[in-house]
Amino acid sequence: MLVSNIVLKTFEEGGWIMWPVAATFFMALCVLLERGLWWISLRRSMRPELREQAREALGTGDFARVWALGEKEADPFLRNLNEGISHAHTSMLAAMHLHATSWVEKAEARMWVLGTIITLAPLLGLLGTVVGLMGSFASLGDQELGVMKVTGGISEALIATAAGLAIAIGCLLPYNFFRKRVSSFRMAFESWINHSELLVQSAKAHGHDLESFATGRHSKP
Repeated sequence: MLVSNIVLKTFEEGGWIMWPVAATFFMALCVLLERGLWWISLRRSMRPELREQAREALGTGDFARVWALGEKEADPFLRNLNEGISHAHTSMLAAMHLHATSWVEKAEARMWVLGTIITLAPLLGLLGTVVGLMGSFASLGDQELGVMKVTGGISEALIATAAGLAIAIGCLLPYNFFRKRVSSFRMAFESWINHSELLVQSAKAHGHDLESFATGRHSKP
């Protein structure tokens, strides 16, 4: 109760600008929770040991095995390989790149919100500073209440500024962390696609025809 009372009192002393500051905090919290849950879900779907099996099967021309692994697992890399195989009769690389792009877009979803909040929150705090100081200087002509109004206005300005900076700082670290994860995710897809292409070429050199397998998949009812 004591902590909640202190928070409410500080919020009230911060002035009306604390409402949009609180809105940015709530929005940032929602985005951080959603992004965190998305990455946790993605991590749980990863099957690195099955990806190694798929690579081995791809290099030996066992395309049916590769397809079976991608069908029963939610690993995005295995699904990406299946997407490429299903379009091998047209362009395997293009299909894999398009599929990877859709996953990278999912990884980057709502990151622009955090980027905006990191910039917006301190600006809102600065606006609170300006508004508080304007009110303080406007009351200087009143000799009796001038000192109290000036100190109150400065307090309001400092609270708003501190709140805005705290939100920006609190968002900056997870924002950079998620950006790094997105970059690593993109690079992993690029490496996966290039390696898959090399394995397919190796299989073709040994007489295994991926295009025929893809065509056969499409011809099945």
